[in-house]
Amino acid sequence: MADEAVATFKVLIIGDSNCGKSSLLMAFTEGTFDESIGPTIGVDFKQKSLMLDGNKVNLTLWDTAGQERFRTLTASYYRGAHAVILLYDVSRPETFEHIDMWLNEVNVYCPEKKIVKLLIANKIDLERRVSTEVGRDFARDKQMMFIECSAKTKAGVQQAFEELAQKVLDTPELWNKEAVKGLDIRGGKGGATDDPCSACSVL
Repeated sequence: MADEAVATFKVLIIGDSNCGKSSLLMAFTEGTFDESIGPTIGVDFKQKSLMLDGNKVNLTLWDTAGQERFRTLTASYYRGAHAVILLYDVSRPETFEHIDMWLNEVNVYCPEKKIVKLLIANKIDLERRVSTEVGRDFARDKQMMFIECSAKTKAGVQQAFEELAQKVLDTPELWNKEAVKGLDIRGGKGGATDDPCSACSVL
């Protein structure tokens, strides 16, 4: 297995405030959960490496503020993104209803390329008010990958990021030429298919 990363992928995490964006990021990068974590101010980011098909890739994960008053601060952070995670809270239907707004924002700020998009239904440990079927059908209609997660229990968290990174890995035209050079791509690991919703299983 490669010691050096073949590429670095920039991943944005967007969605309404209090949907668990920061908690999801902490669950993936640190394996921790903090009930008292506060809202993100502007943007925060973390890094983590993954091994995919014998290739090491670095993920630069950008956690953006969901509050309306910080939205103008996040527009520039879409530049150079390879993938975006759109997150909603299954216990708060309004956060799912706002996904269209967030998706429109992605299309405005990333018009030059089709970045990989993953819709995550978070907080499945809570009482559900948005069904799996509704989320999955929406994702399929919008040509996004889909998975359900709980940042608190960590269910689906590792799989979500691995599947997202694998999809980017399988789409070399998203990268720069230096990243593609010498890469051994052997197909999706569990993976990315023509049906974006089948790339991630529903928990």
